[in-house]
Amino acid sequence: MHPHARALAHVTALSSGPPVDPSLTVTLNFHPDRVSDDRPILTALAEEGVYRSQFVTGTSNGGLTARPGGARRQWESRIFGGAYDDAPAEERPVYGALNFRHNPAGAAPRFGSAHFRLRPETLSRTTFCYPDSYLEPKAFGVADRMSLIPLAVADDQDALDDYIEAQVHTPVRLDHDVAALVLDPSYRDTEVEAAAAKLPCPTEWHPGFRLTVTELRRHPDYRGQDFVDLGCAIAVGDVLTPRILGDAARSGRYDEQALKRVWHYLARFGSQA
Repeated sequence: MHPHARALAHVTALSSGPPVDPSLTVTLNFHPDRVSDDRPILTALAEEGVYRSQFVTGTSNGGLTARPGGARRQWESRIFGGAYDDAPAEERPVYGALNFRHNPAGAAPRFGSAHFRLRPETLSRTTFCYPDSYLEPKAFGVADRMSLIPLAVADDQDALDDYIEAQVHTPVRLDHDVAALVLDPSYRDTEVEAAAAKLPCPTEWHPGFRLTVTELRRHPDYRGQDFVDLGCAIAVGDVLTPRILGDAARSGRYDEQALKRVWHYLARFGSQA
């Protein structure tokens, strides 16, 4: 049996509940202006036509643990019953979230201001867990057995942490599996928009993220005063947007993990939805 089929069968046996609402979609959130293998990420996606996992790219907007002996490999082994233990990196699933809250910025903006919205057909080859897999969850779901939404709704979590994680099995092709790339409006008339136009899927826009330094300074306890200070230093015209933060990330002047915390501020307190 193929690893994908084994993984799906294993999680199905652990799942219960009614079928998921077929109108709900899975989204893959990411930062569209970052670089992968010295290429802009959207350029790489256009050339390859496939959305790849951290095991292939070596990049992530979460933890970077997809390596031999790393935590991600251990989590996948447990969740999927060892189905991918000997599989090549290209066959491992990619990670997103189920947009049961109908967030126009995607189901898990914690991981980026843009997202690919997947076609409904991908639900049949997607597994789910709550909470995030790094927390070693015990609750799982598939399209035909979905009891996770009530758990997530009832859980008192921060707005960036209340997503139902999705693992999409088999390659995610941009020309076949993606309904649209949804971007932040700060990227209008930029190289990001031009690169998006070369993808084999439509480009759409969500209401955006925009955070003033005045609002940023109201939340020093959220991630820490150091990151408030960094956000204020990066801001242009006393405002932070995904585009401004992306410019800072590509400058090489700032620690990536520190910028990730600034993004959390922008995503948490700057949503215009």
